[in-house]
Order: sequence, then structure tokens, then C-alpha cells
Amino acid sequence: MFLRLLSDVRWRTASPRWRSMSSSRHMTTSATEPPPISLPAQAQVVICGGGIMGTSIAYHLSKLGWKDIVLLEQGRLAAGSTRFCAGIVSTVRHLSIELKMADYSNKLYQQLEQETGIKTGVQIHERTSISHVVVQKGCVTGVETDRGQIECQYFVNCAGQWAYELGLSSEEPVSIPLHGCEHFYLLTRPLKKPLESNTPTIVDPDGRIYIRSWQGGILSGGFEKNPKPIFTEGRNQLEIQNLHEDWDHFEPLLSSLLRRMPRLEALEIMQLVNCPESFTPDMRCIMGESPTVQGYFVLAGMNSAGTSFSGGAGKYLAEWMVNGCPSENVWPLDLKRFGALQSSRTFLRHRVMEVMPLIYDLKVPRWDFQTGRQLRTSPLYDRLDAQGARWMEKHGFERPKYFVPPGKDLLALDQSKTFYKPDWFDIVGSEVKCCKEAVCVIDMSSFTKFEISSTGDQALEFLQYLFSNDLDVPVGHIVHTGMLNEEGGYENDCSIARLNKRSFFMISPTDQQVHCWAWLKKHMPNDSNLLLEDVTWKYTALNLIGPRAVDVLSELSYVPMTPEHFPSLFCKEMSVGYANGIRVMSMTHTGEPGFMLYIPIEYALHVYNELMSVGQKYGIRNAGYYALRSLRIEKFFAFWGQDLDTFTTPLECGREFRVKLDKGTDFIGRDALMQQKQDGVCKRFTMFILEDHDTDLDLWPWWGEPIYRNGHYVGKTTSSAYSYTLERHVCLGFVQNFDKETREVLLVTPDFINRGEYEIDIAGQRFQAKAKLYPFSSLFTQRRRKDEMELSGYHGK
Repeated sequence: MFLRLLSDVRWRTASPRWRSMSSSRHMTTSATEPPPISLPAQAQVVICGGGIMGTSIAYHLSKLGWKDIVLLEQGRLAAGSTRFCAGIVSTVRHLSIELKMADYSNKLYQQLEQETGIKTGVQIHERTSISHVVVQKGCVTGVETDRGQIECQYFVNCAGQWAYELGLSSEEPVSIPLHGCEHFYLLTRPLKKPLESNTPTIVDPDGRIYIRSWQGGILSGGFEKNPKPIFTEGRNQLEIQNLHEDWDHFEPLLSSLLRRMPRLEALEIMQLVNCPESFTPDMRCIMGESPTVQGYFVLAGMNSAGTSFSGGAGKYLAEWMVNGCPSENVWPLDLKRFGALQSSRTFLRHRVMEVMPLIYDLKVPRWDFQTGRQLRTSPLYDRLDAQGARWMEKHGFERPKYFVPPGKDLLALDQSKTFYKPDWFDIVGSEVKCCKEAVCVIDMSSFTKFEISSTGDQALEFLQYLFSNDLDVPVGHIVHTGMLNEEGGYENDCSIARLNKRSFFMISPTDQQVHCWAWLKKHMPNDSNLLLEDVTWKYTALNLIGPRAVDVLSELSYVPMTPEHFPSLFCKEMSVGYANGIRVMSMTHTGEPGFMLYIPIEYALHVYNELMSVGQKYGIRNAGYYALRSLRIEKFFAFWGQDLDTFTTPLECGREFRVKLDKGTDFIGRDALMQQKQDGVCKRFTMFILEDHDTDLDLWPWWGEPIYRNGHYVGKTTSSAYSYTLERHVCLGFVQNFDKETREVLLVTPDFINRGEYEIDIAGQRFQAKAKLYPFSSLFTQRRRKDEMELSGYHGK
């Protein structure tokens, strides 16, 4: 519909002769066609790609009021993968943002049938190729085409299969990690009794196929287990053509079709279509602004979901361009979730061969990709691997999940795929216990690390404006804070240590490396003396966690490490073993006692060996991120990307104490927070303890479960983990207050939270839950005291 509407607009504005021409999108050039219209010298926006995505963006930009829009297509309109897509529109999606995009698209397609007479300055030029995007001082200034140059402020890469190549061809390369695979579906001639156009679409995940009606016959394709990557080098053709048939490759899918619908065997097959589809490293599409070039936007990597997503995706990207941000949290789809490290051709080729089959595979909780691994590793990787580490990947970085003790069945653990109690339950439990009673070492080298410094006070002034908490603290102090947007939502959640008067050390989540860097660079004054350096690779980070951590570190440093000598949230450089210049911080990211050690990588192995050697008498052992997750969730610690996002404010998640509202200091988001403080909040971050859940027999909560208050839906969980301390599952999530009749969003007060009766829905079964607005630290103390009394034989009241 976008193509039809926008093509009509082009024909109306381009030449009267075109009004009487066919509206088919598969027109060919002939001698009777008018000469191509000359390109404009300038435009506000140039969109590359005349498929369903490019036309959707043009349509939505026009609806938002932008008029000077030019869409360029190197071949014919919709001659890319849009031409060959199966055209299935589905709202069944795993991610909330994808569901919203698909729902919006579905409704939009229906209303477009009634929509006519749209006024717009959109210009569509076919057979126009872009050679590169012109960039000056980090900003888009124009595009070079085979028909001349167009000056512009914004550029949108919707080149589909060629988005990767086009990104690299810019004067300032833009990394767009996606890769093409062949995709097969067959078309049959009409049945004797043709199928109605409204015949339901069938999806058979076990058979890996989909089936839909097509012109009275059948269209059926699927996603095989052994996909065939294509187009590994260069843009070798202007338009996507039907690739060679490969019946041997398609045979397993054809067999699945006939098993599902045996009577189709008598149908006459008209064509086996083999067309390319592009896939990203994590199966989700790519959208958003480039972290390196301002004004360069991307929307690509939709694979076969383009028809379902195009309306919503175009809407959100258009909002992003016009308003500076979309109206929903699109972080799971943001281009900045990837770095240049995921753009290696070999990495992409191998990863898409794994990604494509996963479309129809059952994805169990905490599953990991198997390809593209060991890309970024800590200097301790081999040592930890030899001690039984089982690995997970985050932003290309290998991180230990847990450590398999000697004698355990390794094969069974590696193949543990379940929605119930996992095989690693007892292993993680023993690591958590060691963190609470002795001392553990967790390699946290993957965390993003930046240094910000200046010759004068510029660093402090810059960070004070960018961060919500007060950073004008004495040297050596650590501040937990966040970078907020204008609406008061979290763009980042981090810890900052003041190294000296003019230098700061910033620690952020692993997958914030690109996004955080881009946000900092975007707001840095051009003519300042500020120096921003990504030092993630320079330091190995070890979390020494547990009550005996102070004993281990005291022996290795020969200085007192007690709270009197080394207070909480403090940082100083010191010697550990033979190594000097170790940044030791009295924090653990979990609320447990202990320290973070940031070690220059050349000293990493030495410091680790010393810790393990000295720590033997204190019961030291390795631990992984599953133990860390359990500890942070039972302490009610929110995590950016799961619990916090760009639409969550500090007032909504109980972090008002981390905001300098009363300091009289201006910072990004201050006005929005002041207004919210006056008006009240409409959602609150809440902890839930499952009361009647059987850990051994019931399905586990993983995240995304619906929350019910007094029988009414009020939100969903964002994180969950088993608390080995409480011996219960703990879920974190946001509670909202909806009017029962109008569904209007109302204020959420502490009293509203505390007076409700709650249930968590896990796969259709509801479990009673106790809601809390504060961590259970006092309950931990009571439980330990009770255990101690029982062990001592005391049974008093």
C-alpha cells in the first residue's frame, strides 16, 4: 500500500503522461516512456531503497509534516526483496516492541485501503544509484549518485541486501551487520475450487514451513536447517532476481508440506521461487541513527518479517528523525546494540547460517549462539575454561555463566534446555553460598569502561550536565548515576569514580559500549579540551565478592582493607601482589561485601593467580554471571536493558536519591523530573516474591510474565531469578494503574502497591506473590538469625 500510494504521488507530480500508465510496480523502461526527471539539487531527507521499508519511512515522514523528501531506487520500485517476499502479516512476536510494530502495521494496512488524496513533496526517482554518502565533520551533508549530487541533512539507508555495502561506501563508514541467505517458496496453480483470499495462514514450526493462499492456489516456503548464504562480496546486480531453483535443497520443506497437507500432492507447481533475505546476527531488525555519523539513519535486516513490521518500523524511525526519539523503547532493535566487531564478513556468514533456522526453533531461556564465539575474551579465558567455565556471549564478549565442578556430567549440562528447573541449579546455588559465606572471584572484564579527562574543569562541568547524580565529590569517591534524556528516561546506568580533580573513570553495562560512546560524543562541545577514551580493552575486571574478600585483599596488598580504612564506594590505586597500579573499588554490583579490581591486562594472570593462591584458606572459588544475577535480583538492583530503559525515570524505579534535584545544578532531564515529582508517577518498579510456586515441579518465571493485582493486569516482569537466600523465586517488574472502565493510566502510589493482592502468570498458571518496594535485607538478617538459633538449639519466641 505504501508503494501504491507513493507511486501515485510520484505519477501525479512528475508528468501528466504517467497518469494513464499502468500502476504495476514491475514496469520496464521503453522508448515511449518520458525521460527521467532531473534530481533536485537539495532535500531535507534522502532515502535509499524503494522497497516497503523505504516507502514506509517516506509515508510517515510526510504524515509528520516533513515535505522535502527524496526517495532513490537503484532499480525499479519494489524490485528488491519486497518483490519476492511471501507477504505474510503476523502479530505473533517474541519481543514487546516487535508486537507493537506488527499490530500497528496490521491496522495501518487496513486503513490504507480507504486512504486517498494524501498531500506530500515526496519525490521518487527510479534507476538512480547512490555511490556514497557525503559526510563533513561527522554529519551527513549530501549524497553522490550516478545522476548527480543532492545536498541533504538526513540520509536513510533502506537498501536491504545492499545496506552493508552502502554503509561501508560512505566517506565515514557506517557498520550495518547483516548478510543474505537464499530463501525458497513454491507457487502452485489454482485449486479446482480456488482458495478464498481470507483463508488462514498456516505456520508449522515442527515442519519448518508456512502455507498461505495465493491467487486461488498455494504459496508455501520455510526456513531450512542448512541455509545457503549469498552475496558475500559486492553489489553485483541492481535488482534482486529470482535465483536458481534448487529442488534438492527444498525437498525437506516440500516433504513437510505434503505430510501436513497430503492432498496437495496432486497440485501443479507453477514455480519455485529462490530469493535472498537478509539476516542480522541476532535475528532482529536494525534501525536507528549511526553512532559515528549524525543524520545517518538505518532501517534494514527485516528478513521475512518486512511485511509485518514495515508500518510500525517506518513510524518509529520517522518519529526518531523528526522528534529526536521514537515513541516506544526500541533498544532491542537499535543499530547501536552492535559494534564494528560484528561486521566481519566471516562472522556474519557463519552467524546467519545459525540464525535463519532459529526462526522456527524453540528458543529456551538463556540459550546462546554457537557461531561467532571467542571473538572477545579476557586474558583469563583459558585458565577459567580449564577450571570448568561454561560460557555465554554478550556484545561479542565471552563471560562465564557458572563453573562445572570436577566429576559432573558435562554433556548433560551443555544440553540443558528447559523452561523448568535447570541442571545448573545446584551449581549456581553453591556459588551463591560461597559469595555470601566465604569469597568468590567473578571475571567481569566485559563491562564497558571509559575515561573522561580535561586540562581544566571542563570534564566535571560536562559530566555534571550529562549525569543526574552529583559528581562534584572528593577524589576517590564513587557515584552511582545515570545519563538521562530530555524526558528523564535512562540512556545509561553506570558507576563513576573520580580519579583526580580532572579525570573520571566510568563503568557501564557491556552492551552499552557503542550507545554510551555515541551519547557522550554527541553532547561533547566541539572546541573543548575534553578527552574521551574507551579503555575497555585495557583493564581486566575481577569482582572479589564475599565477607572474606577483605582478608584476601589485605594479605596481598599489605594494607588494611576494613571499612574504617577503605570505606564503601571508594576507589584508589594500589599494589596487589607484585602488580602496581591496580584500581581497587569497594563495591560489587550486587550489594554483597567485596571489591572490584580493575587490572592492567598485562598483570591480569598474575593477580588472578595470587588471589586464588592466598584465598585457598578462606574457601575461595570461581563464580559466574548466573550467581551474580541471582544476587543482584534478590537485592532489588535494576539493570539497564532489562529493567531500565529510555522510558524509565529514576522516580519510577526508586532512585530519586541518586538525582541532584535539590542541588540547583542543571542537567539533561531535570525539568521533566521536576514536573514528574510534582505530578506523581504512573508506574513503579516492584519486587515480587512467589509464595506458592514449587521450584522443582512448576514452570519457572524467566521474564516477561504478566502481573495481576486484585485480578487485573497491571504490568509484566522484567527480570527474575531464584533467590537461594529466600528459597523462593524473585521477580522484578513495573506496576501500573489502569482505570477498570476507560483503561486510562492513573497514578501509582506506594499505598496502591502495598494494598494489592498480586499474582504472576507463568504460562497460563497464576501464582500468588508478595509485592515489596524495598529489598529484603532486613529479612535476610532475620532468616540468618533464625537459622543460627535453630542450629544452637534455641527455640524461644
